[in-house]
Amino acid sequence: MLDIIMKVFGKAEKKSGKIAKERLQVVLIHDRASVSPEIMEQLKNDIIAVISKYMVINKNDMEISLANDDESVALVANIPVNSLRHKI
Repeated sequence: MLDIIMKVFGKAEKKSGKIAKERLQVVLIHDRASVSPEIMEQLKNDIIAVISKYMVINKNDMEISLANDDESVALVANIPVNSLRHKI
């Protein structure tokens, strides 16, 4: 019964597969760019704060990662935008 109520009000727990995927992404980010998980989390929080000033975003479905090739590292962000804020 409690599970149903939690799902209705959007407080359902993350599935273990999604949690494992997020943890693996953090480990891969750390390995690729030698950036600590704490720094990546702070970077994600800072990006959320700045973008949220201008847009309503879906924080739960956003993905931020680092991709690298032989010469550089790129910050890759997939941030679902629900709407724009008209007045700041």
